Amino acid sequence: MCGITGWVAFDRDLTAERAVLEAMTATMACRGPDAGGVHLLPHAALGHRRLAVIDIEGGAQPMTVEQDGRTLAVLSYSGEVYNHRELRAELELAGHRFRTRSDTEVVLRAYLQWGEHLAERLNGMYAFALWDPRAEELLLVRDRMGVKPLYFHRTADGVLFGSELKALLAHPLVQPTVDLDGLRELLAFTRTPGHAVYRGTEEVLPGHVVHIRREGVTLRRYWALEAREHTDDLPTTVATVRELLTDTVRRQLIADVPLCSLLSGGLDSSAVTALADRELRAAGLGPVRSFAVDYTGQSENFRAEPLRGTHDGPYALLVAQHLGADHRVIEVDSTALTSTAARAEVLRAWDLPMGFSDMNASLLLLFKAVREHSTVALSGESADELFGGYPWFHRPEVVAAPTFPWVAAMGQMAGAGSLGPTALLSPDLLKALDLGSYRADGYARALAEVEHLPGADRLERRMREIGHLHLTRFVRLLLDRKDRMSMASGLEVRVPFCDHRLVEYVFNTPWSMKTFDGREKSLLRAAVRDLLPAAVADRVKSPYPTTQDPAYPQALRRDLAELTADLGAPVLDLLDRQAVAAALRPGADPQASRQGTELALDLAAWLTKYHVALML
Repeated sequence: MCGITGWVAFDRDLTAERAVLEAMTATMACRGPDAGGVHLLPHAALGHRRLAVIDIEGGAQPMTVEQDGRTLAVLSYSGEVYNHRELRAELELAGHRFRTRSDTEVVLRAYLQWGEHLAERLNGMYAFALWDPRAEELLLVRDRMGVKPLYFHRTADGVLFGSELKALLAHPLVQPTVDLDGLRELLAFTRTPGHAVYRGTEEVLPGHVVHIRREGVTLRRYWALEAREHTDDLPTTVATVRELLTDTVRRQLIADVPLCSLLSGGLDSSAVTALADRELRAAGLGPVRSFAVDYTGQSENFRAEPLRGTHDGPYALLVAQHLGADHRVIEVDSTALTSTAARAEVLRAWDLPMGFSDMNASLLLLFKAVREHSTVALSGESADELFGGYPWFHRPEVVAAPTFPWVAAMGQMAGAGSLGPTALLSPDLLKALDLGSYRADGYARALAEVEHLPGADRLERRMREIGHLHLTRFVRLLLDRKDRMSMASGLEVRVPFCDHRLVEYVFNTPWSMKTFDGREKSLLRAAVRDLLPAAVADRVKSPYPTTQDPAYPQALRRDLAELTADLGAPVLDLLDRQAVAAALRPGADPQASRQGTELALDLAAWLTKYHVALML
């Protein structure tokens, strides 16, 4: 996995802009700690930072292909193409000769063979920039599910691009300016595809190719969720899910570096870990190495919550013992979660104030610990969105709500007594933001994207909509979180449940099959039950854990008091002084204002460290 960046300018000579390009590339060092490089041409400059995973010696970038002394194409590539061996064989039959074993060179030569339509042939997670000096054209390509990030900023004579926003912000043409729509995108808890918060900056849409030519910028969609008739019976469907997931895990185990699995003890991560263990042992490479996260003292003091009825630790250990895995538990304490260093690292990874600081920080600390042992990890991310695992998929009042389901369920997600993440924001700001209207507009646009099959009944139509909303909006936030926290640690995390073949198949499976045993994730449970202990196979969904240590909200409260004592802090103009005073009042429950405090602290650090100009 890597970090990419670059600059295309049709009206200037970029061979003289090495310093700027190197500054942009340097911001990606966390994503690519092993090597870096730049390639300068008159109208295109590409930068790359590398995390070496396949062909350690031969995969250096930016990579070029030349013929008769002419450069035919230059590639800066991030990601993994899991079918690169099959594509290589096909390209060799077509006459291509390879000088490396890397999937990067496969992508480069696939472009020479198939042009921009190479995207349709790739199976993997990827984001890349390819400059064709013959046509003076840049292609920006992003994987179907948006696992790997890619942003761009239009300029007067071209574009800037990068894996993360920090690469764009390192260029003198880009200023960290945020308007009301940018703040709405941060605070609405929805995702608008293509929106990147900072004014003038865009996200390359998943499943799209962006063309940059002298004439301008155009987009082509090469993949989207489509409604297709499902004709398999239930036993065949269960068998197909197992077959697809097995093949996906097998493909994603290919690496020339140490590999592991992230194991929470839930159905999703346990299924991936069990399949990985089976494949590794068959190849003589087992047992699987697994890692779990826990908070200091949580095992002894766990309290059931509305969305988290059981503690992960015993279930993860049960799976590890069942498989004979090489298992480690990474414990995180409240001091580490609230440290200035951890908060600064999380902000640096996101380039935005995302709130939910303990989950971000604990994930970052987990990945840092995992990176000491492995370079690649497999994760169960996206199974809930695909198979209908979240509780709100099964609550009629949420299903019927005319908004994003996770927004309708937000109170349950926050827990009893929570005031919510916007509780400390100024009433005037909230009025100007009008988050309700912003969500409503986004919801209407999202529903308009959903295809339906003729003759589908009302429930089937609605559950197709809810599945689509999760796979095109909700999962993007979780994938971004996984990418930012892992790549900030120099760790590549792979997500088998995002394989587009599996996504297409399960998305089009009728809701009655997805819940055939009267429970959530019926198909997945049936497909992998034989691999797991019964207690794990039957376990109810439990989301990524948050700390229950009372010292954590108390520490947040102390930080909030320090913040409000700094009368020059820019964030104070965005806060409700009365609400803040109430949160800090002796006897007030710090847990109630926990989310609001986390957001206020994140906003404060962001405005100061990024010198953000707000246009409100």
